[in-house]
Amino acid sequence: MGAYIARRLLLVIPTLLGIMIINFALVQFVPGGPIEQIIANLEGEGDVFESISGGGSDVMESVDSDKYIGARGLPPEFIAELEREFGFDKPPLERFLNMMWNYLRLDFGESYFRSISVVDLVLEKMPVSISLGLWSTLIAYLISIPLGVRKAVKDGSSFDTWTSGIIILAYAIPGFLFAIILLVVFAGGSYFQIFPLRGLTSDGFENMSMLGKIADYFWHITLPIIASTISGFATLTLLTKNSFLDEIQKQYVMTAKAKGLSDRKVFYGHVFRNAMLIVIAGFPSVFIGVFFGSSLIIETIFSLDGLGRLGFEAAVARDYPVIFGTLFIFGLMGLVVGILSDLMYVFVDPRIDFEKRVG
Repeated sequence: MGAYIARRLLLVIPTLLGIMIINFALVQFVPGGPIEQIIANLEGEGDVFESISGGGSDVMESVDSDKYIGARGLPPEFIAELEREFGFDKPPLERFLNMMWNYLRLDFGESYFRSISVVDLVLEKMPVSISLGLWSTLIAYLISIPLGVRKAVKDGSSFDTWTSGIIILAYAIPGFLFAIILLVVFAGGSYFQIFPLRGLTSDGFENMSMLGKIADYFWHITLPIIASTISGFATLTLLTKNSFLDEIQKQYVMTAKAKGLSDRKVFYGHVFRNAMLIVIAGFPSVFIGVFFGSSLIIETIFSLDGLGRLGFEAAVARDYPVIFGTLFIFGLMGLVVGILSDLMYVFVDPRIDFEKRVG
């Protein structure tokens, strides 16, 4: 197992490097870099995309002889100074190599527009995303596993039928629409004002007692967690049910029953561990999926300042240190989580030997 883990860890390096190369190359062809953003603001155009998409002769007349739209009214020395400050006076290959060398030293640079290091910026936004990802995953497992097991035991019954209908309906509702429904119904829309409309904590949170802080935190996070859990809950429930049904139909179950073992002992002594293998081992990947997936929509609707909004704002502003720094960090996290998923398989069922499979 040690050799397998070592090989997987070594594969992380070329995989992560490939991710960075592809994204860095793509960015070189995307219009509206950070310098264009600054020029657009200085020229009073508000946003670089307005100057790019404005069309007509006005835009064409304002094109600098080299490359920047809207830069005619600014001194060339000022543009050259901006390029030196952002490092764009160097060729792309040299910029990429310098960036990767800094990343290997855990130096992720500083945001172009916020005067704060990328690491500090990520740590500042992390609590919101961890709250959504962790609680949503735990709640999905706590509900989906018992429900999926019950549906497998009662397969074909009326309970299985109407719960499947509810699950399919929940899966079919888009996350953003469900979040809006929750706000309208429970957060002061047209019906009840039970939960707060935005934010992760209330004003004066620092002055509350410990119990008050805990209660306030869960009061704010309830609706976002429900909205982010709904689709994962449906998928995990059906995965659990199908996994159990697949195990129940195997030969060893019939053999165990033929030996006189009770259904309960067969189910919880043999079937449960084997069926839960794929469900439990997938916990790290499920958490990462909830951690990143749909976080932008949920954070925007509930006015939560997390990593989803950070990534979106960085992409719009072309804040390259934030874009590439977070891509490197979370790409590395995703690859490591893949290894952890394999280790979870071995932990749940020691009979699995990835070393023999590789050999």
